[in-house]
Amino acid sequence: MAERQAPNTASVGIIDTIFNKRMLICIFTGFSSGMPLFFLYQLVPGWLRNEGVSLAEIGLFSLIGIPYVWKFVWSPAMDRYSLPFLGRRRGWMLLTQIALLISIASFAYIDPQMDIWAVAYLAAAVAFFSASQDIVLDAYRRELLLDHELGLGNSLHVQAYRLSGLVPGSLGFILADQMPWSMVFIVIAAFMLIGVIMTLSVKEAHINGNTPKTLHQAVTLPFKEFVQRQGLRSALLILCFLFLYKLGDNMATALQTPFFIDLGFSNTDIGVIAKSASLIAMTIGLAFGGIIMIKLSINRALWIFGFVQIISILGFAALAEIGDNNLALALAMGFEYLGVGLGTAAFTAYIAKNTNPAFAATQFALFTALTALPRTFANASTGFIVEHVGWTSFFLLCTALAVPGMLMLLKVAPWREQPSSQ
Repeated sequence: MAERQAPNTASVGIIDTIFNKRMLICIFTGFSSGMPLFFLYQLVPGWLRNEGVSLAEIGLFSLIGIPYVWKFVWSPAMDRYSLPFLGRRRGWMLLTQIALLISIASFAYIDPQMDIWAVAYLAAAVAFFSASQDIVLDAYRRELLLDHELGLGNSLHVQAYRLSGLVPGSLGFILADQMPWSMVFIVIAAFMLIGVIMTLSVKEAHINGNTPKTLHQAVTLPFKEFVQRQGLRSALLILCFLFLYKLGDNMATALQTPFFIDLGFSNTDIGVIAKSASLIAMTIGLAFGGIIMIKLSINRALWIFGFVQIISILGFAALAEIGDNNLALALAMGFEYLGVGLGTAAFTAYIAKNTNPAFAATQFALFTALTALPRTFANASTGFIVEHVGWTSFFLLCTALAVPGMLMLLKVAPWREQPSSQ
């Protein structure tokens, strides 16, 4: 693997790692990447529930996330070919961001009561452009960061990714109580301009190593390199771990907004209380998450944050029993965003560590596609499960499904492994 180390240094200071332009770029890539996904998984379900669509139908809308699962299919083309403007990565970044801006704004012209299939088609388009943007943003970030910056850089990316959820998940619902949904969608779409401005402002990242020269190489070399570097058995264990680690958490948050609505919380309660608690938790995560990974190593962060991630699911089970209580809502959401956000940061850093910068787009797409697989297919059944067993039993089931991924840490990220020289 083409290692990218800081020059002439065995130990890089925390201050030097934190305060550089690359970390700032990671914040903007995270915001641009997360906003479309949270639009699909928070604002759209809430909009549909407000419009009287059933939980079962809303749960099936998780299937529009299929592009997140299959994005490795077209990622080799984005690794191999460059658009005739802005360079190898930035051209694709700009194209996908403009497409997202237009497609999100187009929701303003759809009535779900009249044509639910139009909602599904447009949501699938947003998912496709969002998944394509993720391919190139993940590759750009892997090429941009030095090896010792992967923990902090990906922590900032993930926390900004989750911070972006406040736009559709908080601002969107607050605005929905003040104006028509059509105007809400246009306002939310305008936030994609942040990604456009970032793309036009940064420079291309330069890497060492041989990039694919043909489409055939772009398809085959990333898989061949990964298996040869890890060994077949280790490679299969890593792929299995990537599927299982976020399974319980992804299912628990699939119907988060309809869950709050069913408990009796208003759109403003969801927008102000739940998301304000999330913002505080994410601020703490931004301040300490990446630094913890610098000091403890990515492996140990996966253990610590994984346990917090499991416990946070139980917070939703408790909220289901408590019901319409603003303090309980704030505590459940704050703990979920702190624990799960940090767990996702460590998980993303682990994925980045196992990619080769020369094949970043395809390898990162493959690995993150595996993590999206349960969010897409298992989540499609969540509405049916809730309607049969109720919210509390559903969250207890999600907690149980989070355990196998933790057990796999014994093999793929053992606690006693010493931090590598970064």
